[in-house]
Amino acid sequence: MKKYIIGICMLIPFLSFSQQELRGMIMDKTNPKDNLGVFGANVYWLNTTVGATTDEKGWFKIPYKSSYKKLVVSFIGYKTDTINITSLKPIHHFITDQSTLDEVSVSVKKKATQKSFLQTANVFTVNSEELLKAACCNLAESFETNPSIDVNFSDALTGTKQIQMLGLKSPYLLISQENIPSIRGAAQVFGLTFTPGTWVESIQITKGAGSVINGFESISGQINAELVKPYTDNKFFLNAYGSLGGRLELNTHFNQKVSDKWQTGLYIHGDYRGEKFDRNNDDFLDNPLAEQVNIMNRWQYTDAEKGWVSFINFRYMNDEKQTGEIDFNPITDKGTTNAWGSEIKTKRFDTSLKLGYVFPELPFQSFGFQLAYSNHNQDSYFGLNRYDIKHQSIYSNLLFNSIIGDTRNKFSVGINFAYDVYDELVNITDYSRKENSFGGFFEYAFDNLDDFSFTAGLRLDTHNLLGTFVTPRFHMRYAPWEKGVLRASIGQGRKAANIFAENQQLFASSRQIDVQSTGGKIYGLDPEVAWNYGVSYLQGFNLFDKKGDITFDFYRTDFQNQVVVDWENPQEIAFYNLEGKSYANSFQTEINYNIIKYFNMRLAYKYYDIETDYQSGKAIKPLTPNHRFFANVSYETIKDEEIKKYWKFDVTYNLIGEQRLPNTSTNSVQYQLSEYSDSYSLLNAQVTKVFSDKFEVYVGGENLTNYKQKNPILANDDPFGANFDTTIVYAPIFGQMFYGGLRFKLN
Repeated sequence: MKKYIIGICMLIPFLSFSQQELRGMIMDKTNPKDNLGVFGANVYWLNTTVGATTDEKGWFKIPYKSSYKKLVVSFIGYKTDTINITSLKPIHHFITDQSTLDEVSVSVKKKATQKSFLQTANVFTVNSEELLKAACCNLAESFETNPSIDVNFSDALTGTKQIQMLGLKSPYLLISQENIPSIRGAAQVFGLTFTPGTWVESIQITKGAGSVINGFESISGQINAELVKPYTDNKFFLNAYGSLGGRLELNTHFNQKVSDKWQTGLYIHGDYRGEKFDRNNDDFLDNPLAEQVNIMNRWQYTDAEKGWVSFINFRYMNDEKQTGEIDFNPITDKGTTNAWGSEIKTKRFDTSLKLGYVFPELPFQSFGFQLAYSNHNQDSYFGLNRYDIKHQSIYSNLLFNSIIGDTRNKFSVGINFAYDVYDELVNITDYSRKENSFGGFFEYAFDNLDDFSFTAGLRLDTHNLLGTFVTPRFHMRYAPWEKGVLRASIGQGRKAANIFAENQQLFASSRQIDVQSTGGKIYGLDPEVAWNYGVSYLQGFNLFDKKGDITFDFYRTDFQNQVVVDWENPQEIAFYNLEGKSYANSFQTEINYNIIKYFNMRLAYKYYDIETDYQSGKAIKPLTPNHRFFANVSYETIKDEEIKKYWKFDVTYNLIGEQRLPNTSTNSVQYQLSEYSDSYSLLNAQVTKVFSDKFEVYVGGENLTNYKQKNPILANDDPFGANFDTTIVYAPIFGQMFYGGLRFKLN
């Protein structure tokens, strides 16, 4: 039935429109960005007072009478054009730079988080300004001030932060860098920590069913990180960071113009944590000892006149972590029961090519090509458990965009190819495999340029292990009144569960591994398949002459099959195909409001209802709170846009409700936990002093309430015994953490 609904939506006939309006798009051919539309251009009929202004996509609509013959287009810094109008066919017009005018500087402060009233899908953008509200040392820590993404610790040893959206872990998200899938396979657990925060220009977050263009794997949403561009990044950038938790980081960017069309950038990241902490006196490190070196070389080619743009990336990373007991020495204790310890050593190389062409006289028509290769090599052990994985991946995508009739009707069509080789060793068992997939997609987008739009997409893929299957996605937007937008979406996704790579923290326990094969082609298990449905309402408002918006959204994920990760037996970790039902309901409401100039507030409340049929019966998903409350306030002391010296203050508060803990009733009495955790609060704050547009310093604190989970490691006194477990973590371990740093840049 669902497939029929999607099919009907894709065959919706084109609507008729009133003949009393002229519509069109105003563009800037020299704009190096993908979106050539000009926002804020003035359009009016010659010798009349009838006019309009272009929206953020460059579109306008203006009342029409048969007596109107000449349309005037004007914009600051550009030539004023007069266009002869002979019909109501939508127009597409380029404006050109007026080089004879005196230089005009227009400065607009970009919102840290942007929600669009015009996009069909439920997408919001987190800009670099938002990322600076926290330490944001890597991509995993970029969501601390965003209520839509939950940030959790995966275990009591590595200190690695994992993200969730709509109540589901990151493997159910499609996470990409510049629309190339990147955090997948072997990189699933630690991959977000491999992208430094200073490399990120913006993050686009899509809730629910995403686009079919980027693949079939997304189930709960998509996250795309746009990296800084050599063309627009600072010529030199330096960020130095240090914390009282023993963490030191250094980031440098060097960008150089090679020719009129070529730019290159060298980005270097290093971090080090060499000090041992054991604040809770359990004889285990509170944070791992760690070293990382991360280097990226990026090339950008831009020929705006001819319509070409290209990016070439090369990156190498070496990451090493050591954790375990305070006295653990890898040289003498590895592989023995002298002391419990773990080392995780990862080397990764990746390279990518992106090539795009926009037809100079047809800016709505373009093609793009992407090619990426990565080699991820992880050698690790957790006590007496060994886990090694080498993952080589090739990804390619060929895409063509154009219109049907006019730009109200757009389409994208293309093909993907992916090839993955996994060499995976769990203790003495070899789980190596090869995967390859080839797929084609078609996506149609209709936009009446006013109050209604929809996007319908369909993929057909053939996979050597998952078979041949169809993936439908549909998004709809309707604006019933001014600044009010109702959105709905439905879509299917599927993925192969990388059960060990996605759940590495479970090796840091005494649990026995039980993979209950049913003849599937990956670990003997079947692919995960789920439908996601969602509705969202966004309303902008003005209160006391200050802007704000409020959002309500509800999403439901229904699994047709799920690889259940069952750790209800404290002596075992079982993986098996779902028998019964598994679903995740997510409700969120969020308010953003500019209280006074430069003083912004964001409030959010989330409710989760997530249940799965385990072999022991239906149960709530463990370590996921039903209730979360979020608050963020930010203030800047800017009095005038020309003043370069000012202060910035940011405070973030989280109230996390109680969480169901995994069953421990069969443990020894001293190692049994209660059924639910306590609720608790977290408070983070940061103060930044901007001395000029080139230099600023910042200090901050995390977990200022100093809340710490008691006894996060079960049986820490007997790490090689039957009850040892580091995985039941629902709250911070380290306690208060203070940090400071500086940023310096040259344009």
